[in-house]
Amino acid sequence: MIREVSVIKIGNSKGIRLSKTLLKRYNIQDTVDLILDKDQIIIKPLSQPRKGWDKAFKEMNANGDDQLLIPDIFEDENPEEWK
Repeated sequence: MIREVSVIKIGNSKGIRLSKTLLKRYNIQDTVDLILDKDQIIIKPLSQPRKGWDKAFKEMNANGDDQLLIPDIFEDENPEEWK
């Protein structure tokens, strides 16, 4: 799909505006990857799948929510076999 958008003045530079619908549809947050390829410019959402995990893990630890979901060693497992 091709969309025509206006290039607008932003201070001493110029830029384009993306609608709220496009930002939501393509999950564009604060930063994008800008790919310069021959005669086209490609804008891709910056993928940061683990962003914020460090903060979430610290909160979980502080709340005591960082417990194992399954046992570290199963009942029929003998840790001595691994030595």
